[in-house]
Amino acid sequence: MRSWPHPDIPRVDGPSVPLALHDTADGTVRPVEASDTAGMYVCGITPYDSTHLGHAATYLTFDLIHRLLLDQGLDVHYVQNITDVDDPLFERAERDGVDWRELGSGQIDLFRSDMEALRVIPPRDYIGAVESVDEVVELVGKLLDAGAAYIVDDAEHPDIYASIAATENFGYESNYDRATMEEFFAERGGDPDRVGKRDPLDALVWRAHREGEPAWDSPWGPGRPGWHIECSAIATNRLGASFTIQGGGSDLIFPHHEFSAAHAEAALDVDRMAGHYVHAGMIGLDGVKMSKSLGNLVFVHKLTAAGHEPDAIRLGIFASHYRADRDWSEQILADAEARLVTWRAACRQAGSLAAAQALVQELRTHLAADLDTPGALAVVDTWAGAARGETEDGACELVRDALDALLGVQV
Repeated sequence: MRSWPHPDIPRVDGPSVPLALHDTADGTVRPVEASDTAGMYVCGITPYDSTHLGHAATYLTFDLIHRLLLDQGLDVHYVQNITDVDDPLFERAERDGVDWRELGSGQIDLFRSDMEALRVIPPRDYIGAVESVDEVVELVGKLLDAGAAYIVDDAEHPDIYASIAATENFGYESNYDRATMEEFFAERGGDPDRVGKRDPLDALVWRAHREGEPAWDSPWGPGRPGWHIECSAIATNRLGASFTIQGGGSDLIFPHHEFSAAHAEAALDVDRMAGHYVHAGMIGLDGVKMSKSLGNLVFVHKLTAAGHEPDAIRLGIFASHYRADRDWSEQILADAEARLVTWRAACRQAGSLAAAQALVQELRTHLAADLDTPGALAVVDTWAGAARGETEDGACELVRDALDALLGVQV
């Protein structure tokens, strides 16, 4: 799958600050551990609708992480999937009277253009579910061989499920109790009432062919991948059985991330798929959670078409902490646009080089502390509002490079 162009990322003088992030599994903020290469897998879109600010907030969160790891001198192997075979895509295509492939292709193109506009660093590997079917088949085979999956006794639809009993530590990623798991499983694509399952929470890994659905060959007959195992296969085949960060929105904590980790761990015999499980909060509009059902989505391409700069969109999202369920409004965007104007004016008269160097280190320190973007923006505001004398050589360039490299904001 084709990705989008890589933005130019300037190098910034001064010492980097090691990144610490909140890990959902452990419930603590702790250092990100990586040697020369940090492997990062972030779940991508199901391409049945345009990129809204909830999507943008998630991918901008992991863009910040990517930038900070690069600032530490690490090589970042970033992988992202596209769930271009799934029920929501088929349902939307049927509703709109279009081919599901055509719908998916158009929305993927729009997503690419939105990410390019926001100057998000693209994944090194951008992989669709369609192109990874063989990888899924291989991983399902490993689960069956390990006794971690089973075929339901259904002559018409012999689906394959992974057992939650296949790993001793199932549930460690979300830390949810059974009742919460059952609630979210039913709400988020699960099929707890499927006859023939050993446990209502067991997750589908291979769906036997149904009339009207696409299908691919497998040793168990034609069918298509389950949702969670798609990410297990794509991630581990490129990053290894264990890697640095798995990420996405907080709505993916369970069941998606719990099961994608469990599938990999059971099939590949590892204790823990990711060193950090990192999740971004949800975005609301004027105090109400954004959702397709409410029709209150704010789309990135519509904001940019209306003349709002991507830099201001970034600043509006960064005004609140990434882990919080946070709001968006016209006022937040207006404040971000005013902030951008102030920063640009300040950078034209940056003052002393020493003050610029101190600002850059404060910026690094806040961002390295679990992406404290409100604190990072505040220190730039303080610097921009302070009295400055004559601008010394290199001061303007240093501040501009730091804001670009670390925040992705061009001033």
